[in-house]
Amino acid sequence: MQQHLEYAALWLLLKIIGALPRPLARFVGARTAALLFLLRPGLRDAATENLQLAFPEWNKKQRRAAIRGMVRQLGWMGAEFAHFPHYNKNNIERTVLIEGFENFASAQARGKGVLFLTGHMSAWEIAPFAQALYGNPLHFLVRPIDNPLVDALIMKYRCSHGNQPIDKNQSARAVLKVLAAKGTVGILADQNTQPMEGVFVDFFGIPACTTAGIARFALHTDAAVVPGFIHWDSSTRKYRLRFEPEVELIRTGDDPTDIRENTQRFTRVIENYVRRYPDQWLWVHRRWKTRPSGEPSVYK
Repeated sequence: MQQHLEYAALWLLLKIIGALPRPLARFVGARTAALLFLLRPGLRDAATENLQLAFPEWNKKQRRAAIRGMVRQLGWMGAEFAHFPHYNKNNIERTVLIEGFENFASAQARGKGVLFLTGHMSAWEIAPFAQALYGNPLHFLVRPIDNPLVDALIMKYRCSHGNQPIDKNQSARAVLKVLAAKGTVGILADQNTQPMEGVFVDFFGIPACTTAGIARFALHTDAAVVPGFIHWDSSTRKYRLRFEPEVELIRTGDDPTDIRENTQRFTRVIENYVRRYPDQWLWVHRRWKTRPSGEPSVYK
């Protein structure tokens, strides 16, 4: 019964928000996100602590501005998600612009598959959705939602134009199969992970346990690693999905060294984007939660 109620509530919410004109939907989304954020002081504390760690030179006013921007982006993303059924290949450019596509195209032309390196920037849900509408659907790693009905509904929205999910818990064989077929796999690489799944590399100068999967896949298959991040451009009032040049891999012949050094390279790319758009990254996630053995928590 609980699962059906959750499904019904989400379905109704998506239909209501999706029926609103987009500007009004984004306004409602932003206000709703702000209200929910006020009701969750733990999230506010996490965001504040993360910003103190990343930007110790900032004052309270700067941190609060970044948090307000982040919350607004989350609300807008919810509205955009509800409007997915309205977008198609003929109107997507009114909302999302593609930049640096030549970087993605040249990586595809190598014929080894593409690993799409990305993170939780701005309205990250619309990035792969727009990429599919522009003619380049991909596979993406995702952790299934506990409620299978809700999971199916969200996947219906995400995959309506050709994108395909890969269960994050059973990803290795599926990713290798996609890359062997010269496909593209999108991986969010900016969240904390456990030591058995990652390596410690610097993120804002602090060791952060980071997924080693991208480096392992790239080194094993010679797939191209192409950074791609979406951000909101207030001057054009559109999202910009930017593909950066392929990240050149380090190959020393020592697997642990190569995995760590390449993961550091990927993480540095992500950090650079977060520094450029600090009010558009997901600061509520405790990125530095996992610590090296014997090291105390960086959080209070």
